[in-house]
Amino acid sequence: MTQVTQVRRALLAVYDKHGLVDLGRALIDLGVTLVSSGGTAAVLSEAGLAVTPVEDLTGWPEMLGGRVKTLHPAIHGGILADRRKRDHADQLASQGIEPFDLVVVNLYPFRETVAAGAGFDEVIEKIDIGGPAMVRAAAKNFESVGVVVDPTRYDDLVEELTREGGLTRETRRALAADAFAHTAAYDAAVASWFADHDSDERLPAFIGLAYEKLGDLRYGENPHQRGALYREAAGSGPLGGAQVLQGKDMSFNNWLDAYAAYDLVAALPDGAAVIVKHNNPCGVATMSTLAASYRAAFACDEVSAFGGIVAFRGAVDIEAAAAMAEVFTEVVIAPSFTPAASEAFADRPNLRVVAAPLPDGRGLDVRPLPGGALVQDRDLVTETRGEWKVVSSREPSVQEWSDLELAWTIAWRVKSNTIVLAKEGATVGVGAGQMSRVDASWIATRKAGARAEGAVVASDAFFPFSDALEVAADAGCTAVIHPGGSKGDEAVLAAAEERGMAVVLTGTRHFRH
Repeated sequence: MTQVTQVRRALLAVYDKHGLVDLGRALIDLGVTLVSSGGTAAVLSEAGLAVTPVEDLTGWPEMLGGRVKTLHPAIHGGILADRRKRDHADQLASQGIEPFDLVVVNLYPFRETVAAGAGFDEVIEKIDIGGPAMVRAAAKNFESVGVVVDPTRYDDLVEELTREGGLTRETRRALAADAFAHTAAYDAAVASWFADHDSDERLPAFIGLAYEKLGDLRYGENPHQRGALYREAAGSGPLGGAQVLQGKDMSFNNWLDAYAAYDLVAALPDGAAVIVKHNNPCGVATMSTLAASYRAAFACDEVSAFGGIVAFRGAVDIEAAAAMAEVFTEVVIAPSFTPAASEAFADRPNLRVVAAPLPDGRGLDVRPLPGGALVQDRDLVTETRGEWKVVSSREPSVQEWSDLELAWTIAWRVKSNTIVLAKEGATVGVGAGQMSRVDASWIATRKAGARAEGAVVASDAFFPFSDALEVAADAGCTAVIHPGGSKGDEAVLAAAEERGMAVVLTGTRHFRH
């Protein structure tokens, strides 16, 4: 038989007052006595609801600017008493303490205060003490007490109290799990802030990762793997709060590829288009319109683009939507879509249309390992043409400079070893994820075919030998950009000079594993 705890007395202490008055009124209608602190009590009283202030129980007023108000045996004894134990009940009776059956608490907005750029002292004051203490106490004692930390759960709470005459054990246990997850995420945020604030130029001593489940996916990377989508606790959500405007549910791989495409397009000029397949760009272009960019990106590798993910930097218009009309595409992601484009996409119900803010690249790159993790700064292309060095006897032409910059940015987001061929604002060949650089060059030039004539080539790391460069040069490439720093740099430069190529060294490597 399901064990139901009747709720006669509730403690309410919330920073987020959303839904508070409606909850208080519903509880009173169910015969529940309300006890509350500070601002929460004031809101309830102003709404005409009967509420007992916490200080009437403790005999002490709020102290230290509100830092101390609920830290008292009259409060925590009433929360922590295990009603299954006779000695706990006897101790409450001897001290004149009444038990609580329900605790409704949410915490000071610490993460939001940090995100708003508040000063040190203001952030410190948003570290909640009494709130987490009450939440943890109630969650620990879930056999006797229900605890609610999320205002979106109020309606379900009232519905169950009305239907069951109390809270079932299953509900109390689930609420306790939510509560401990809530305080764990909160404490992780505080600890991470301290570690980051004191880390100087070093990576922080502690990184607290807290994610809340948004929902299950059909499966993970493969059908035999479980998959789910999470968001950072109290964060805006995956991809900065992406909205799926239409189409089938996003899959595990859809999310991965959408991020890969969007991360690259955010680093390119307005009007750019990126097509990604299996986490690698197979076509990129920066033309005068989104439609022209898409067509040029698609032309790079029409076979790989089938079933790909398309990202645009700009509001997708009807011309861009029309350019995509005959190509099977899994996902299209952009900052926004015009009404005409949205209407055109509506005729393709299987196409997932996603709107999201462009990523800014900030934060740390965390790669989980069994029993630990690797952590590094996110890799960004911050170097500019002014920092690069032309080492060949020939300077790149104006068009070559433009294409070299484009190819270099694209190579940053292609799996290593990487060779990217670009021409007149678009990729014409991409060699990705090869164990040897010469293999990557062969793939890129084979995909480019005759389009390699007059193209430029970018390599994400130095050429250890001249062979990969020679493959690109022999295919017709006229300029090359790479980090340099190899013992073979002189041989590579000699091979380039022999073929009349312009050579630019960036001094920065962009491996992507």
